[in-house]
Amino acid sequence: MTAVRAIAAAVVLLATPAAAQVPPPPAGASALDLNRYQADQHRYEMERLRSRADQRESFARQLQLETRLNRLEIEAARQPEPIQPPAYRALRTPEEERAAREAATRRREATAAGVGQIDDWLDRPRR
Repeated sequence: MTAVRAIAAAVVLLATPAAAQVPPPPAGASALDLNRYQADQHRYEMERLRSRADQRESFARQLQLETRLNRLEIEAARQPEPIQPPAYRALRTPEEERAAREAATRRREATAAGVGQIDDWLDRPRR
């Protein structure tokens, strides 16, 4: 990361304003010379603005890369989530167990009473 920052700092320090490169028009210059001077000024200013936009773009790319790298480092250092054991079935209290046994007994007796008639009919002697 420090190498990327050093390169970005060098780019920023080496960028010089382009407006200083245009010499002032000579005194008593003609209208054509003034137009050329203004065109040169405009061209240099546009180049300066483009170079600043390029600097900002490269700085934004640098920040994006740093952010991505930091995120990857954080994710790599993160502890894996522990495996959750399966939830155990809640055990019944003794009262609930007794009530369940009594309910099961009642169901068996009711079934046996209803099926008993069918069994009796099936077991009848043949004629």
